[in-house]
Amino acid sequence: MQKHDFTSLNSDSDFKTLALKTFSFQAKNNLVYKEYLKLLNVIPEKVDDIKKIPFLPVTFFKTHKIKSFKTKENIIFISSGTTGNETSKHYVKDLEIYKKSFESAFKLFYGNISDYCILALLPSYLERNGSSLIYMVNELIKQSENNLSDFYINNFDELNNKLKILSKNKQKTILLGVSFALMDFSEKYPQKLPNNFIVMETGGMKGRRKEITRNELHKTLCNKLGVTTIHSEYGMTELLSQAYSKENGIYYCPPWMKVIIRDTYDPFSCLPNEKTGGINIIDLANQYSCSFIETQDLGKTYNDGGFEVMGRFDNSQIRGCNILIS
Repeated sequence: MQKHDFTSLNSDSDFKTLALKTFSFQAKNNLVYKEYLKLLNVIPEKVDDIKKIPFLPVTFFKTHKIKSFKTKENIIFISSGTTGNETSKHYVKDLEIYKKSFESAFKLFYGNISDYCILALLPSYLERNGSSLIYMVNELIKQSENNLSDFYINNFDELNNKLKILSKNKQKTILLGVSFALMDFSEKYPQKLPNNFIVMETGGMKGRRKEITRNELHKTLCNKLGVTTIHSEYGMTELLSQAYSKENGIYYCPPWMKVIIRDTYDPFSCLPNEKTGGINIIDLANQYSCSFIETQDLGKTYNDGGFEVMGRFDNSQIRGCNILIS
């Protein structure tokens, strides 16, 4: 399969065409997915609608090599697992595909990265190797071309001083952080950030703080940091694309990514908008792994194309980017 330009999709018809083409390729070249389809008695040649495409359980990324290529991978992204839990591994054939995905999505939702200063408060991710989030943010920091853009772990004093400088300079800024670190920082340095500042959380208390609902988290951060809304990023190791929320925890996908809600009692049936069920994701940037993933998140979709993450299945392991029930 030729490397396709998933970022050039202009319609639902384009999406469906590329999704079916990607399915056909992966059903033949991804040995794990091929075997999974065989066990489900699915004949790939008879799949003529994306509603008929089976989704691979995300847990397979913990136990198998999910690859649609035979050559050596360019990089392996590894999920953040709590002690004793297996980690997911995403074998990436071409890093340029990942870069194209997150660069295009960022521009779609926020405009030119060069307009921003990026302050990344991601201690739990920086403390391990193989994080796809760290790779993405590091690239965004470089492309911001702002000498104040940087990563932070526990150096809150330095981060606070940077915020003061950026506020004075009226520089558009994104403060991106894991939930527990944003809470820790906001408690030590409560303040009123300017209107051109964006606070974006990636979810997860990582066992560092008591788990709270998303609504509680956002309300607390708004009060402590003086912003009107909290933005969120929805991504995971197994995906090469991200969805973004600018307010109220409602996420929107880039055109090459789609969320479908499955019935929790019948995983092969889809639910209509505003009905809560399991989140299935089609990510056409995953062209050399698997683009059709059954996650362990619960959520619902809305008529305007947005979706909400309501929590996780009770028997699921906590993953790095989980969002709690609100």
